Amino acid sequence: MFSQDVQIAFSVAVREAQRRCHEFLTTEHLLYAMLFDQMVQEILRGCSCDLDQVRHLLDDYLNRHLESLEAPDENHVPEQTVALQRVLQRTVAHLQSAGKKEAQIGDLLVALLDEKNSQAAQLLEQQGVARLDVLRFISHREPVAEKDAPGPSRSDAPAKNGKKERPRDPLAAYTHDLRLRARNGDIDPLIGRQGELKRAIQTLCRRRKNNPLFVGEPGVGKTALAEGLALQLEQGEGPEALADFSVYALDLGALLAGTKYRGDFEERLKAVLAALAERGESILFIDEIHTIVGAGATGGGSMDASNILKPALASGELRCLGSTTYEEYKNLFDKDRALSRRFQKIDVLEPSVAETVEILKGVRGHYENYHGIRYSDEALDAAAELSARHINFRHLPDKAIDAIDELGASCRLQGGRRKKVGVSEVEAVVAEIARIPLRSVSGSDRKKLQNLDRDLKRRVFGQDGAIESLVRAIHRSRAGLAHPEKPVGSFLFTGPTGVGKTEVARQLSTQLGIEFLRFDMSEYMEKHSVARLIGAPPGYVGFDQGGLLTEAVVKHPHAVLLLDEIEKAHPDLFSILLQVMDHGTLTDNNGKQVDFRQVILIMTSNAGAREMGSPGIGFGSPQGGSPRQALERLFTPEFRNRLDATISFSALDSATMGAVVDKFVAELTERLGERGVTLTLTPAARRYLAEKGYDPLFGARPLARLMQSEVGDVLAGELLFGALRQGGMARVGLRRGVLTFRYD
Repeated sequence: MFSQDVQIAFSVAVREAQRRCHEFLTTEHLLYAMLFDQMVQEILRGCSCDLDQVRHLLDDYLNRHLESLEAPDENHVPEQTVALQRVLQRTVAHLQSAGKKEAQIGDLLVALLDEKNSQAAQLLEQQGVARLDVLRFISHREPVAEKDAPGPSRSDAPAKNGKKERPRDPLAAYTHDLRLRARNGDIDPLIGRQGELKRAIQTLCRRRKNNPLFVGEPGVGKTALAEGLALQLEQGEGPEALADFSVYALDLGALLAGTKYRGDFEERLKAVLAALAERGESILFIDEIHTIVGAGATGGGSMDASNILKPALASGELRCLGSTTYEEYKNLFDKDRALSRRFQKIDVLEPSVAETVEILKGVRGHYENYHGIRYSDEALDAAAELSARHINFRHLPDKAIDAIDELGASCRLQGGRRKKVGVSEVEAVVAEIARIPLRSVSGSDRKKLQNLDRDLKRRVFGQDGAIESLVRAIHRSRAGLAHPEKPVGSFLFTGPTGVGKTEVARQLSTQLGIEFLRFDMSEYMEKHSVARLIGAPPGYVGFDQGGLLTEAVVKHPHAVLLLDEIEKAHPDLFSILLQVMDHGTLTDNNGKQVDFRQVILIMTSNAGAREMGSPGIGFGSPQGGSPRQALERLFTPEFRNRLDATISFSALDSATMGAVVDKFVAELTERLGERGVTLTLTPAARRYLAEKGYDPLFGARPLARLMQSEVGDVLAGELLFGALRQGGMARVGLRRGVLTFRYD
């Protein structure tokens, strides 16, 4: 039941009582014996207890206050006192409740401290040893001297050398002195923002509710305002009323870290407030102040950090400066009306591009010294302009500063010291961050764009006019002449089935080396299914999953977006596409604007093809009117008016079918190459396939089926069971109107 250490300590206590000729065995004898145990020594040292002093006080107590036997008897067994029996019973009860097999000496020490009326427990308490400290050390091996939680019980605890240890300053433990950081040059200068700073200073000088709250989007400079105030006060540029004020930034993470027991967090926060009140003329800055709502609350209780701060905030005893975002202010902070009314809201708006340039010039020196490069004025202008235009979901000036910082890191890794960077380097970094093509076209890209028309015509046959219109729009965009707030191009491909509308879009993405995003509109024929593209509205299944279209464009901002067979979609989709074609943005179900300005939007439609191939009844005009009238019936005027071009694909003629045969043969040869087989066709076989597979109404798809049935099926049998199992060469010829096959 008791461990060997406990048994040894008890035996030593009995021998000590016998040596001193004491009639009773007390808790003091037991503690005196336990002081020789290594584990007990480690626990008490961890609780900042002076072992020598405790041993001296116990020895003095045992000699002076306990009576000895008149006639010493070596065989006398001291009788246990009632207090000692309670200690042992308490140890056994803890052993049973904890489900342990044997009690350790630490458990005995905890039970001894529970015996409040004993001299042993009182001696330990006088030395600053508390039951909670012993439990904490046994559980976590965490010495009291290393704990951050200041309090009166800690301040009186003696150190190892016997001297009183000074309590840790809560301001040093849980806050950062912003004026000290400004003195050390760790704070960048504040550029602009004079209106917001003036309002904050006015609020701080009020008698009551003197607590400014900066509210703005992430990255607009809310924290920089607080740091800028500290910098001005340190440089003597602030108002006289605040000249002697210190500015402390609360570290809420440090305040919460290590708070294992209830009351630790409250004790630390109250210690910070007490230190601020004692010091006077102090401003407490809480970044992301919405985090204090609910911080430290346990068990569903309402007592959290915000409720601890409220009395000081209302009376004016504490000047608090906070910052948060609009979203967090609305969802968390403003819901606690008693807390929000104690703050004066100051809106921090996103600066303009011109203001961002001035901010970049103000911080230029810090980044130049760090990276060892020089930024030209043109580079700073380009960083502000390009980041504002192309880096989405973030705000100025943060994203512009990130751009010049990453540019400096890039130059530093390349080994360039004191290199002066210009616009082209900034363009490259912004293009890499935003995953968009460079505005200044490189040599390899220039050749690719120059040959784009030729390469597309080599892969899609008989549609030269459509390809030329498409290539012109892409050249216009890459030259910087396209509308900056619209997609690269918005095209509607119309024409019969099987003539290459989808293939042009696929080959375009391949030649440009960008992502190909295809959405089949037959999946969005119902009104409710259209919502899947931008995300389900609140209250519907899938609200938290985002939209298929918006998420795809967020992942691939520079892509070819194909909406195949657009006429099959529900008409609501056309309304959604209006803002994409007009402004280059689309708002998803979460209110996030997705940028389509680097997207090539292509929609295909078979509208009008039926009118082209369907004769009317009798001697009248073709049924349903012309193809143009069919498009006008299907698409609204505002939709057609936003298209860059409506490109009509003509039906394939018989002269084009030979080139289509060559393309299909090349694709089949590529697949056969994986099995070690080469395929060749004679001119007669090529003519046969082109003539038999030609259908002016269905385009190239009948030819694909013909290739599959008359060539692919025969070769499949030979690959599995015949002459081509080990590879080889297949020659396709024509004899008496039938394809022939020869294998080598």
